[in-house]
Amino acid sequence: MSKLTLPSVGGEALLEGIMMKGPERSAMVIRRPDGSFYTEEWENKKPGWVSRVPLIRGIVNFVTMMITSYRCLMKSAEISTEGLDEEPESRFERFLTEKLGDKLTGVITGTAAVLGMVLAIGLFFLFPAWVMRFFKEELPPMLLSLCEGLIKMAVFIGYLFLVSRLPDMKRLFQYHGAEHKTIACFEKRLPLTVENIRPCRRFHPRCGTSFLFIVLFISILVSSVVTWDSLIVRTALKLLTLPVVVGISYELIRLMGKYDNRLTRILAFPGLQIQRLTTREPDDDQIEIAIRAVTPAIPEEYR
Repeated sequence: MSKLTLPSVGGEALLEGIMMKGPERSAMVIRRPDGSFYTEEWENKKPGWVSRVPLIRGIVNFVTMMITSYRCLMKSAEISTEGLDEEPESRFERFLTEKLGDKLTGVITGTAAVLGMVLAIGLFFLFPAWVMRFFKEELPPMLLSLCEGLIKMAVFIGYLFLVSRLPDMKRLFQYHGAEHKTIACFEKRLPLTVENIRPCRRFHPRCGTSFLFIVLFISILVSSVVTWDSLIVRTALKLLTLPVVVGISYELIRLMGKYDNRLTRILAFPGLQIQRLTTREPDDDQIEIAIRAVTPAIPEEYR
C-alpha cells in the first residue's frame, strides 16, 4: 500500500449516519433507532470527458454531489426515525394524504428544496446588495462589492453559529467530525480502527464548509464587475455567473487537497477555522459508523 498513490475519498454527514464516496464505489451507513445498521452501496458513474475539463468538471461534480447528498439525507431521515412513535395526523395532514397519496413525500421534499433555494437567494444575494444600495452614492463600486461580500460572510458564519447550538445539529456535526477523522486516518495510511481514528484531526481542506467559504470569496471578486444600477439586474447577473464561481472554487479546493505548501495552507486556513463550527468531536459509535461507510468506498488494493 505504501507504494500506491492513495485515491481521493470524500464524504458527508447524515442524520445518524455517514455517506462515503470513493473513486469507484460509494456507501452510506445509518444507525436505526434499535441500534442496528442500514447499509447501502452503489457503483459511481464512470467519469467521462468532462472530468478532464477544468472549470466545467467543477460545475458537473457540484450538481451531481448535490443530487446524491439530497437523496442520502432524505434516506437517513427516513431510516433514523424508523419505528419511532409518531404523533397523530392533523386534519390538514390527512387532507394532504388523501389528495396526494404516494406523491406526498415528493411534494413536501420538493417544496422544502424550493423554499430553501429562495431563502438562500434572499440571504446571500438580495439582502447584502439591498443593504449596500444605501451607500451607493458614497462608496466606489469596488468597495461596495467588498462590503457586500463581508455581509455575506457574516450571514454565513452567523447562520452556522446559530444552527451549531441546536441539539440535533450538534449530533450531525459529530458525524461530520467522524467522517473527517476517518478520512484523515486513511490518508495517514493507518489501519482504520477506532483507536487510530480517535486522535486524528477533525478539520480537512476538502470539506464542503471550506468549499462554500471559497465560493463566497470568489463571488466577491466576480461581483466587483457586476453593475450596481439595478438590484434585480445585479442579483440576476450574480446568479448567472454562479456556475463560473463554482467552477473556479472547485479547482481551488482540488489544489488545497492535493498539495501542501504555504499558498494552499493560506487558502485553506479560513475554511478550516469555520469547521470549528461545523464539526465536533465524535464518540466511538459514530467513528464505527464512519469505518463501516468508508470501507466499501476504498478500492480493495488500498484497504
